[in-house]
Amino acid sequence: MKPVKLFSILVLILPIFALQLNAKFLEKNAIYLTGGLNVGNFWGGNLNLNYVFEEKYSLQAGISGLLRESKSKPEDFSSGVVGIFTLGLSNLLYLDEMENYHLLAGKIFMLNRNNTSRLNLAGGIGYTILTEPTNWKRVTGYTIGENYTYDRITHGTISLIINPGIEFPFTRYLGFTLSPMLQISKYRTYVGFGIEMMIGLLRKPITHRI
Repeated sequence: MKPVKLFSILVLILPIFALQLNAKFLEKNAIYLTGGLNVGNFWGGNLNLNYVFEEKYSLQAGISGLLRESKSKPEDFSSGVVGIFTLGLSNLLYLDEMENYHLLAGKIFMLNRNNTSRLNLAGGIGYTILTEPTNWKRVTGYTIGENYTYDRITHGTISLIINPGIEFPFTRYLGFTLSPMLQISKYRTYVGFGIEMMIGLLRKPITHRI
């Protein structure tokens, strides 16, 4: 997937880019990557590029891939001998898939004097690609394979995203974030929770203690 390759390149380039930034910029701004797991009515992972301007405003561009057991799959569906020889891993072929590309903006609120915890009230828009198995038809007669045939249909739509989070940059270069998410689109709604690692230039150095 090209977006994934792009973000992988960013992971390698970001530390080199950060070293070229002048000290004045680094004193007031942050630029870093976040990535982690999402759980909810879908589950999966995400990777994001983040920018915080003067400890007040945030901007994030990111991608995520989410899955769930297909809601349309017949209760008596069987993958036959394929499921036996793959130890059930073939069931991954019958999932609903949600692929997302998003752009979020937010307002930052510092939660302590050392800036090692902050609230990021973020929201924005995304483009969601949903792929699902559909049009299930039972196979008549004896079969050692799947007892249903099906098609896969893909929809693309704009989505609205609400994604507040609490960030913990416990060092200047490493931290983690906890964030609930609501993503609403024409076809599906995702409600879930994310935990992500933060890596990059997260905040200015601590100059005082609580």
